Amino acid sequence: MKLLLDTHVAIWMTSAPERIPRHLHLFLEDTYPNVFVSVAAVWEIAIKHPLGRPDAPPLSGHQAIAEFESAGFVLLDVTAAHAAFVERLPLYHGDPFDRLMLAQAIVENMQFMTYDRHLARYEVGLLTWP
Repeated sequence: MKLLLDTHVAIWMTSAPERIPRHLHLFLEDTYPNVFVSVAAVWEIAIKHPLGRPDAPPLSGHQAIAEFESAGFVLLDVTAAHAAFVERLPLYHGDPFDRLMLAQAIVENMQFMTYDRHLARYEVGLLTWP
């Protein structure tokens, strides 16, 4: 099984692992080395970090790459097939980063781990909490 982490989950795994429930930590350990982070997540971080808002990612895009690679996550490139699949997704959710990562998970037959329960309406294997 392959697992794709949403942006905030990847950040929490490297900087605030206590925010991830224990059973999901164990699942990640069982899935390793097939844990992926999309380069779309790095792009999202690189866009949002410099904004300096309270909800901005706590690290830069370059720092994120280093943290994710250090954690053993595989960076998943965005392909033309991923980008084109976004148009097939119903507009349940408007965040372009989430929609692209969902498309990647579907095209690559991955489960998607996110804290965003709004994404549960999509037809993708989803791991979420609480």
